[in-house]
Amino acid sequence: MSEVFCQVVDQIAFVTLSNPGKLNALDVVMWDFLRKHFDALSSDENLRCIILRGADKNFAAGADIEEFASVRNSLTSGMHYHNQTIALALASIAQCQHPVIAAIEGVCVGGGLEIACACDIRIAAPTARFGIPINRLGFPLAPGELQGLLALTGSAIALEILLEGRVFSATEAKEKGLIQRIADDVQKEAMLSANRIAAGAPLAARANKRMIRRLTLNPEALSKQEMTEAFVLLESADYSEGINSFLEKRPAQFIGK
Repeated sequence: MSEVFCQVVDQIAFVTLSNPGKLNALDVVMWDFLRKHFDALSSDENLRCIILRGADKNFAAGADIEEFASVRNSLTSGMHYHNQTIALALASIAQCQHPVIAAIEGVCVGGGLEIACACDIRIAAPTARFGIPINRLGFPLAPGELQGLLALTGSAIALEILLEGRVFSATEAKEKGLIQRIADDVQKEAMLSANRIAAGAPLAARANKRMIRRLTLNPEALSKQEMTEAFVLLESADYSEGINSFLEKRPAQFIGK
């Protein structure tokens, strides 16, 4: 059963993504729980730091594609799914007043990488794997999800990641600016980092987060037409082929229509 667990120990919170058998791929329920947990944690003035991790030695394999047929099967439902369900969960992580550490093991792809990008510090195991292989689904990355990636990598690296759809190593992820640190014992290193943060002045940490976010240049908001155009491929034949080929475990045959 899919779940997002939350535990608070002293002044450090642990949020764990869990979807057994699916590499912690996030379904709608998990995205909603993720948002609710972070909204609640952000309002807890006693907290100093949050560690976000995945269960069973994997971070997250992105969104649960098996439910796309019911939750992302039209332009309207697709825009709601990305602009509300996913974007609001990512915003809750990014805008949380407490520092957030991503402890990354195993698979960290698609929506899993988007979640990691929303965190403040990213620590990965040497064997962790990264990427956004969305080109295999016949659909581009939604604007609200692209912002986090773009802020870390810049346009050149973001284009490489999205156009190739390649899954790559932790070493390459560090070279691309996606993670700050590689550690053999990720959970231990995340705790050391959290303890250092917790030992510091919490008001100063929160102020640093606010000011860095304020001083980071944000692109002009998309117009209604631009936002619609970002999702119009949900009605394309290639999108249907991409989803069907994934579920049927066969190579996709895209026709550009």
